[in-house]
This record gives sequence, C-alpha cells and structure tokens, in this order.
Amino acid sequence: MKVFSKEQIYKGDRITEERQQLPASELMERAGLQIFNWMHMRMQGAQVPIHIFCGIGNNGGDGLVLARHLITHGYNVETYVVNCGNSRSKDFLTSYDKIKDVTKKWPQLLKCATDFPSIHKDDIIVDAIFGIGLNRSIEKWIKLLFKHFKTSEAFTLSVDIPSGLYTDKAVDDKEGVVRANYTLSFQSPKLVFFLPETADYTLQWEVIDIGIDREYLITTDTEVELISKNEVLPIYKPRDKFGHKGSYGHGLIIGGSYGKIGAVHLTTKAVLAIGAGLATVYIPKCGYTVLQTSLPEAMVITTENEEFIDAINFDIKPTAIGIGIGLGTHTETIKAFESFLKSQKAPLVIDADALNMISKKKMLLKFVPENSIITPHLIELKRLIGKWSDDFDKLKKAKAFSIKHKVILVIKGAHTITVYGNKFYVNTSGNPGMATAGSGDVLTGVITGLICQGYSEIEAVLFGVYLHGRAGDLALEEFGYQSLMAGNIIEYLAESYIDLFKQPEQPQVEEEVYDK
Repeated sequence: MKVFSKEQIYKGDRITEERQQLPASELMERAGLQIFNWMHMRMQGAQVPIHIFCGIGNNGGDGLVLARHLITHGYNVETYVVNCGNSRSKDFLTSYDKIKDVTKKWPQLLKCATDFPSIHKDDIIVDAIFGIGLNRSIEKWIKLLFKHFKTSEAFTLSVDIPSGLYTDKAVDDKEGVVRANYTLSFQSPKLVFFLPETADYTLQWEVIDIGIDREYLITTDTEVELISKNEVLPIYKPRDKFGHKGSYGHGLIIGGSYGKIGAVHLTTKAVLAIGAGLATVYIPKCGYTVLQTSLPEAMVITTENEEFIDAINFDIKPTAIGIGIGLGTHTETIKAFESFLKSQKAPLVIDADALNMISKKKMLLKFVPENSIITPHLIELKRLIGKWSDDFDKLKKAKAFSIKHKVILVIKGAHTITVYGNKFYVNTSGNPGMATAGSGDVLTGVITGLICQGYSEIEAVLFGVYLHGRAGDLALEEFGYQSLMAGNIIEYLAESYIDLFKQPEQPQVEEEVYDK
C-alpha cells in the first residue's frame, strides 16, 4: 500500500476534480458520507450522544457533512465549530449552509474554554478540527479543548488525522494533539501512524476510499510504502518439484564468542527453517560441541581460538553470509572482520557486533559490498548515523546513510522500516512480545536464508521482515506477550508461510427455514 505525502494528496484531489469534472465540494461530500457509512454500519441508529467538533477548514467541512447525514438519519448529534481563526474555507462554508437545511439546531460556536460542552465518558467525540494542512502552532484554549476530550474518556474518532498532528514533521507540543481511539484516513494511511513518537496519538486507524482518481493512485510513486501480506505474496517463490538442497543455497553464519554461542544457534536454525538448503556456522572452538549437538542439521567450522574469532578462513562458497551475531569486538576480531570485508563477494547481512565494529572503525564502511543488508536496533543505528532530534530527522539521516554507502538499512522496531535509497518500506506484522533477546538474531537468519533461495536482497528483506513478524504474531496466540521467546518465532516460521495462502473466513449465512 502506498503512503502518499501531503503534497501528493492535494495533487490527487485536484486531478480527481479535473478528470471527473467535480465541483471542489464533491470530495468533501464523499468524505463525510463515507465516515457516516462507517459509523452507521456500527451504530445502527443507537442514540449515543455524538459530539462533532469542526474546524473552519476542509477537515471541518468533512465533519459538517457527517453531522448532516447523522442528523437526517435520526442520531443524537451536537455539532460545534471551533473558531480557530478568521479565514473559513469556501467548501467549509458550503457545508455549513447545507446543514442549516436539515436542522434548526445550528452548530454551536466555540471561542474559549468557557464554551466547552459537557461530555460523558459513554458519549462519542468526532474530531474534525485540523486536517493535514495544519501549518501553525495550536492556540492555548484549543489545547485545553483537546485536554477536555481526553479527560472525558469518551471514544474519540478523528477525521483523516488526529488534530494537531503534522504529516511531515514532529509534534511541537504533546498537549496540542488529539489522542484518538480510531482514525479514518482518506485514501492512504499517514506515515506518522507508524513512527514511535507519533503512533500512539491514534490507537487504531483505517483507510476509507473517497474516490480519488484510480490512475493517479496507481501511477504515482511514493517515498513510503506499507508492507503487508498483499505486498509480499507476489514475492513468494514456489519450490520446483525436482529441486534439491543444492537448489536452495548455502547460508554461512559467522559469529559467536564464549558465552554467546546461543545467538548463532538461533540465527543458523532460522536460516534452515526459512528454507535454505544448507547451513554452515563459523564459530570459535568453544561452541563446537554445543552446535553439533543442538543443531545437527547444520555444519560447523571453528577457529583455532577457543573463545572468540580471530581469523575468518573457510573453503566453502556460500550463497549468502550473515555476520556479527555474538561475535564480540576484540581487537583480533576487528582485524579479522576487516580482512573478511575486503575479500568477500557473497551477499552480506551485517548485524550486532559487526555493526559495533563498524561504529568503532567507520573506515570499514568503504569495504562493505554494495547492497549489503544492515540490521541495527536503535542504539546500533545511533552509533552508525549519529543522534537525531526526532523521528523525521532519524529517517532523513538513515536515507542519507543508505544512499551514501549503497546499503539496505533495516531499522528494527514496532514497525520495522527498511530504507533502500530514496524509499522507505514500513512493515505491518509483529507485536511487543517480540521485544526479547534473540529476536533480531532470528531475523538475520531469516533474511540470509531467503537470499540463499534466490530472492534479491531487497526482496529478502521485505519478505523476511514480514514473515519474521508474522511468525511472532502467530506464536503470540500460544505464548502471549510476556512468554514469547526468539525460539518460538523460529517454530512458527512454517505457519507464517502457510498463512500467506489462507483466505479470510467468510461470515456464515444462516439458511432460512420455510414452513411446508
């Protein structure tokens, strides 16, 4: 799913009006009607008090259209106009005139805190105050209104975006943003729904179609894309009936040190569980017995050093290599890593201590092969790209890093974001239970194993991140948030594959019984 920028949304509106020969107010009518349909389907005429707060721009106009439809269908509606300026949009005024035709109870004008209505916790608030066009700070009395919403504990539904959020920059003041239970976003979700600093301003979101020109939506390239089941399913490569283990590649995992052999066990097991034909693990001698015993499907190569890797020499030709897991950052290990980078041609997935070594010795970056995959958690990312002021600054710096070094950057988190040149790919699978030791090690193995099977680097990342998160979601049903472990994610990789082809359950229709 594409995530359109503010500018692209405005352009889409203009093109739709031109191609469909619509008056400008028609898109507002569509938006308000779609929100009404969403509410009406769920409420079925229930007489819960609905408080609709409208700004004086187009977002407020959407709210007035909604109010008009709710009123004509007999709902218990109170409509308010938040007087946040002197300039009312033309389409807002059109919608304001139309609501007068369906009720004698005109919208109440709110000008200060003394105008705030009483709201019960069992009521519904519709926030249609500010939309994506907000470009100024919020007045103090309007911040108090937002606080009034929150204090009421009423269910809050935001129109398109929670009021006070920007689409392209960080929040100025946390008190100046509505905290929505649900947001109905027009045509496309907003990037801020997925960023750590802004995601909690809406607990849930849903996209509603307001009829933007289909050709424009299909042909317009966006900087951000949302990755879910529909996006990864076409990537899947079915197995050849006559395939054998050599057909599906040989993954090599380099890592481990005394006390950290478990990490490479998880990574190597994930390489095999995701479908690679062969897997070899390269470790210090202390891990030999452990790996040969715990993972008999894998082959093992060890260094002469007992406790850590001080040289990287092997005579196999791996299809893909994952490196850094539990590796440590000893001086001899850094030298071995540098020598490895200078000579290695196979696709690389670089994680954990390999990233820490690069952070200590930045000149190593010039030896990292093009299209290598770098998988940092936030602390490792900060060591690589430097500190950031907010999430947008983080993404800007991550994009610059990806372009400069020609690498694929996987920023792990609640919504893992893959940065590939000028593109951001936001993953939708996964859950908080995956915030556990070894989860990232499993991801490294998953991506390495997919490259082994013939997926390109970017395909392996997008598919791997999704399958990894989906396996975590499926495992969650059995283990819960607190007890989910990295090994459980591996156990459910098979289910994540099977889940790709499951059709959503259809509601059962009861058969009518006729008297004979």
